[in-house]
Amino acid sequence: MNQDEPQNQEITNESSVEPEEPNQEFVPEGDSSSQSESGVDFLVELEQLSAVEYAQERDRVVEAQHQLSELKNQAAELKQEIATLQSQRKKLSEQVNQTQNALDQVVQESLAQLEQRRQSLQIAVEQLERRQERIRAEMRTTFAGVSQDLAIRVQGFKDYLTGSLQDLAAAAEQLQLAPKVKEEPEEKVPQSQPVEEPPSTPQFAEPRFQSTAKQIRRLLDEYRAEPDYYGPPWQLRRTFEPVHAERAANWFFTQGGRGALRTMGSRLQNILIASAVISVLYTIHGDRLRTLILANTPERLGDWRRGLQDCLGISRPDFGPDRGVGLFETPEAVALKAERLVKGNFMPLIIIDDSEDKVSLGLLQFPLWLAFAPDPQRMAREREYDF
Repeated sequence: MNQDEPQNQEITNESSVEPEEPNQEFVPEGDSSSQSESGVDFLVELEQLSAVEYAQERDRVVEAQHQLSELKNQAAELKQEIATLQSQRKKLSEQVNQTQNALDQVVQESLAQLEQRRQSLQIAVEQLERRQERIRAEMRTTFAGVSQDLAIRVQGFKDYLTGSLQDLAAAAEQLQLAPKVKEEPEEKVPQSQPVEEPPSTPQFAEPRFQSTAKQIRRLLDEYRAEPDYYGPPWQLRRTFEPVHAERAANWFFTQGGRGALRTMGSRLQNILIASAVISVLYTIHGDRLRTLILANTPERLGDWRRGLQDCLGISRPDFGPDRGVGLFETPEAVALKAERLVKGNFMPLIIIDDSEDKVSLGLLQFPLWLAFAPDPQRMAREREYDF
């Protein structure tokens, strides 16, 4: 609208100047009427153009006002968000300050407690040190203190001697001394009275050993009827069923302590029967009994070791080549060890696991051996599987 105003002023000026010209020159009437009509048309066109431009300008003004209102709304929203964020920041800063204050308070309290404990411990240590010095002074000055000091020293020397003698005795037991082996032939001298000397091989089924047989039956009945789960070592500590007692009695009285029993189907059951036999023989022969276990794998030997520990109440030191129970994987080693034990006046008991499908003839020469025969059906199945 402002750009159009100068043009309208120029037009009005021109129109205002043009009428002065007729005063100077003569214009016919027909020409003046045509000029007035063209001026009117020109004015009409100008008015139309100004109306269109005014409408456009008005639309632009409305659009600008609409955009301005939207910007104002966005500015209000941003101001609100800023206010919200400021309030949240203020709350967070307050919480951080509270937490820091609480941590500082806890640290201060902990430090105070530690300092108090340190001071109390220091006081207690000082008191104990003073008490120790006082006791030492009394021991130096009084007869009772000197006597107590001497008694403490004598007791310490006594403990030292006792431990040294025990170590010496243990070392002596581990040595393989041979005087007893050389004295064995002297037992053959009294040949005039063979009835009074017991044979080296125990014969539990002979009539003259009725007392030993009664003792064996009594022990088996005791294991079966009155089991002692907390008895001394080498005594059976597990439940002994009649089927187990029957097999043990069969080995003692029918087979004479030298034979094979049908496996119970479980190594633990076999170990239970063997434990009963070992317990009975240990009661009769004492420390002369030496048990030799033969199994072809370390795993099976481990089962025997754990089972005998559980059934007889013995411990790991009782296992070893020179101990109560020896564990072997080959029959040759068992035969050599049993021969040495016989020469040393010991009573070897050879127990053969059911995993051994063949028995070495060298083991049958000894007085006591117990073999657990494997199940024939299981052996047949294993052979079919291997085939």
